[in-house]
Amino acid sequence: MTDAPVQPRLSATALLLRDGPAGLEVFMVVRHHQIDFASGALVFPGGKVDPQDHDPRLLQRVAGAESLRPEERACRICTIRETFEEAGVLLARPRGESRLIEAARLSDLIPRYRAALTEGEIALADLLEREDLELAADLLVPFAHWITPVGMPKRFDTHFFLTPAPRDQIAVHDGSESVDSRWVAPAAALAEADAGRLTLVFATRMNLVKLARSADSAAALEASRTAPIVTVMPERIDRADGPALRIPLAAGYGVEEVAVAGMPRP
Repeated sequence: MTDAPVQPRLSATALLLRDGPAGLEVFMVVRHHQIDFASGALVFPGGKVDPQDHDPRLLQRVAGAESLRPEERACRICTIRETFEEAGVLLARPRGESRLIEAARLSDLIPRYRAALTEGEIALADLLEREDLELAADLLVPFAHWITPVGMPKRFDTHFFLTPAPRDQIAVHDGSESVDSRWVAPAAALAEADAGRLTLVFATRMNLVKLARSADSAAALEASRTAPIVTVMPERIDRADGPALRIPLAAGYGVEEVAVAGMPRP
């Protein structure tokens, strides 16, 4: 009897953007070496959708998600939750206001809620109710959708979102799931990976290639707002020059086949 394929876990990831002296930068974290997926790799903050991301108490506290299907809304909630847990950035507003919470208030929330949320001691809905906040899901711009291929022992159905980093919030890794962090130009991260100084999983690399086409955060956000999201589930194929991964050309990465031995540059 053939074992049934592993079902992919719904997941979400945030690409926090800012403009540095040389142009577009994205916030990335280094996964702890004991994490069972992408250990030691440079990744975007994110993780699996949790049951709490479907909490009905959140329905009235997620701006910009009113017309979304439950799974779509849960992905955006997960993105904001994971960004707070892994990067210390909270995309939330005082309820009824248009501005994001300020750095001074965030510095008070982090020691009271960040670790507790990560450890499951409280739920995101508890934080929002106690502090009378709502999530700024309207700031998340869909960027990509990747599904781990069939046959892999761990599979993820991951939605990638772009969002401008709040100007007065300081992103920093949590020291638990992630052990280092940096703001980096996409092309610079690719160059470091090519030089063997850091590790990138395939989906991260390809999304850095795609992001590197934009000169600044405004251009990246505008390009993503107008581009269709085409699901990518890489297919391993054998070519005369060796194994390769095939992805849809329509997904917008500029290639259809990528040699396993040599990853693309922007």
